Amino acid sequence: MSLVILLNRSNSLTSALSTWRKLVISAGAITTATVAHGYHNNRVRGWPQVYKRSYQGFRTMDTPPDVFQGVKDRYLGVTVDGNQQDIADKAQFCEKLHKSLAFWRENKNRTIWFRVYKKQADWVPILAEAGFDFHHARSGVVTMYLWLPKDEPSNLPSYAHTLLGVGGLVINENNEVLVVSDKHAIAKDIWKLPGGYVEPKENLVDSAVREVMEETGIRTTFRSMVCLRHSHGGNFGCSDIYVIIALNPLNLETTPCEREIARVKWMPLDEYFCHPQVLEANRLFVRTYLDYQKRGLDFTCSSMVHSLLKKEYKLYYVAPEKDSNEEVPKL
Repeated sequence: MSLVILLNRSNSLTSALSTWRKLVISAGAITTATVAHGYHNNRVRGWPQVYKRSYQGFRTMDTPPDVFQGVKDRYLGVTVDGNQQDIADKAQFCEKLHKSLAFWRENKNRTIWFRVYKKQADWVPILAEAGFDFHHARSGVVTMYLWLPKDEPSNLPSYAHTLLGVGGLVINENNEVLVVSDKHAIAKDIWKLPGGYVEPKENLVDSAVREVMEETGIRTTFRSMVCLRHSHGGNFGCSDIYVIIALNPLNLETTPCEREIARVKWMPLDEYFCHPQVLEANRLFVRTYLDYQKRGLDFTCSSMVHSLLKKEYKLYYVAPEKDSNEEVPKL
């Protein structure tokens, strides 16, 4: 089913979202929070205040001195951080690992996670010989794991397997769309939306604003979510999600990134829709956004706080229509 067909169901979607929102309000599950960058920043009337309390998913495990110190999670797993251990040499490590495994098995622990840093690389073959396998790695540290239960299969989640990217859809008051041509593109001279990968702990909108600024010199603010593309077999064998976000330009003079961008320009929409070097998917992104604007759809972003975890997160949704009983924040 095409995206356009799905969008034609906006009335029923809006109704469903409105019902969901009222249920959420009555349950007190989430609440809005003040955020920057042009997101919704007004608290919705009737949504409960948040009373901050600490929520700790991990707690230090009581262990004998000859057992590795670790933290226990709610699944009875134990995480051992190599930087928190006082180990003199490999012999001491082997002895302490042997005693620790015996203790964890007796204690009915399930998964043992071992975080090993570059300076402790000689621990890796010892852990591997003891049955540990590799789960994930990043610069300077590898995490190995061992599933202890013999009477149940491992149900451990895979490590992050999907890359996340954003494209900034910027249209100015002259009905021109901001496009770039990459220096290292797969196909030469293709015009596309500026964008790139989301950085760790970076929100989608912040990422789009940053990428547009870095690649084109255009400063922007959030306007609307548009759509996303999901594919498989990308870099490092990962899947890929590409999120299109509409932004408002704050300036018009472009400054291309010399390292990444060959050309940048404001392209008239009429030219964009028929240009042979613009891919059909990119045309669909713009047509979808213009359709939202025509029908008055507000595909927006709000900042919420989880009522249990007390963690802020972003909610992307089609905003329900404003009624007379509650105040719906506007951009």
